[in-house]
Amino acid sequence: MEKEFLTLIQKEFPVAKRPFAELAKRLGSDEDKVLDLYKRLKDEKIIRQTSAIFDTKSLGYRSSLVAFKTDDIEKAASIINLHPGVSHNYERDNPYNLWFTIAVAPDSKLGLEKTVEILAKEAGVEEYIILPTKKMFKISVQLDLKGERAKKEKREKRKREPMELEPIHYEMIKGLQKDIAPIKEPFADLVDHLQIDYKTLQNEIERMKRAGLMRRFASILYHRKAGFTANAMVVWRVPEERAEEIGETVAAYSAVSHCYLRPVYPNWPYPLFSMVHGKSKDEVERVVREMADEIGVDEYRYLYSTREFKKVRIKYFCEEFAEWEKSYNTI
Repeated sequence: MEKEFLTLIQKEFPVAKRPFAELAKRLGSDEDKVLDLYKRLKDEKIIRQTSAIFDTKSLGYRSSLVAFKTDDIEKAASIINLHPGVSHNYERDNPYNLWFTIAVAPDSKLGLEKTVEILAKEAGVEEYIILPTKKMFKISVQLDLKGERAKKEKREKRKREPMELEPIHYEMIKGLQKDIAPIKEPFADLVDHLQIDYKTLQNEIERMKRAGLMRRFASILYHRKAGFTANAMVVWRVPEERAEEIGETVAAYSAVSHCYLRPVYPNWPYPLFSMVHGKSKDEVERVVREMADEIGVDEYRYLYSTREFKKVRIKYFCEEFAEWEKSYNTI
C-alpha cells in the first residue's frame, strides 16, 4: 500500500474535511492506518511536504535560475539562503558551482537583477549568470515509485481562465502553502480562519487551478529516501530554430520533471534545461542518451548536484521579502 499511497498523494492530496479517510477509500484501507502510514513516512523523511504548489509567475513574482562561480561556496550559500525568495540552492559539478532559484515579490523595490547583484556583492562573487525562464515546457515532480509509467507521456495543455484575486484568496494562499499537520482534519483551522465551508474552499482551489495560479495540492518526496538516488540538471546546446520542438520532445519523457528554455550567453551556450531523475546514475544517463538520439543533439552537459544547501517552498505574500530589502538600506 505504501507505494500506491505515495503515488496518489504526489499526484493530488484531497483538500477535504477528512482527507485521510478519502485516501483510505481509494486504497481499500481505513483512516487510522492511512494516517499512521503518513506519519511514519514523514518521520522517516520520505515525505518532505504536503501543501499547495503555486505558479510563481502567475502570482506576480519575478523569478530566475541563477548560477554563481565562487571560491567560498559555504559563505556564498549561507548569504543566498537568507533571502526568502530562494527556494532551491545546490552545489553542482561545474565551474559555475552554486545554482539557486530566486523570486522577488510583486511589490519589490529592488527588482530581480538588483537583488542578485546585492547577493553577489555580499558573497564576494564577480562572475554569475541570470537564467530566467523564456518558455516552460514542463514542471511536474512525480516520482514513479511503482515503475508503471510509460517512458514517454502525453501532456495536456489547458486554457487558462482569468481570475482576479480578492483579499480572501491571499489569506487562502497563505494557509494552503503551509505543510499540513498529520491529523484527521488538517484544514479545520484554515476553514475556521477564512470563515467558509469546505465546499467553498474546494471551489476556490479549482478556480485557482483553472487560472493557472495553483498547479495542484500534493506531496513532495525526499528523492533519495524514496529510492531516486540520482538526478541531474542536463543542459542542451540546441539550434534556436528547433529549440521549442526539442523542448516539447524532452518534456514528454516521464523521467523529466522540469524542462525550460532559458537565455544564452557567450560563456553559456545551453538554452534548454531539463531535470532528469533515476534510481541510479546509469539509469539517468541511459535516458539522456535516448533523448539525445531522438532529438539529434550531441552537445549537452550533466550538472549533478553534489550538495543541497536549501530546498523549501516559497512563502508567498509574507513580510520577510520587504524586511530583507529594508536590511540593505538602499531603498
